[in-house]
Amino acid sequence: MPTTITQLEDTERGKTILRVEGSMTLTDAVLLEKIALDLRAKINRNLTLDLADLHFMDSESAPVLKRIKREHGFEIEGIEYFLQKIVAESDRI
Repeated sequence: MPTTITQLEDTERGKTILRVEGSMTLTDAVLLEKIALDLRAKINRNLTLDLADLHFMDSESAPVLKRIKREHGFEIEGIEYFLQKIVAESDRI
């Protein structure tokens, strides 16, 4: 399943959200990082990455998501428990 990234505005919470659907490989994660950084620079505020509809993530993309959160300060939400564990464990890889 291809990766789809959709920009949404959550007016109730005052957030811009990038919803990621499908599967994520290293190439997709690097592209997501670039899109998120470019969009943040354009709108001049932070973003939330919603991964609730992500069905597959390879092990190489987990460190990229960890970097997006840790180094760039993006909020990640909607991530399944096993994906949370993969991202958390990526520090040990």
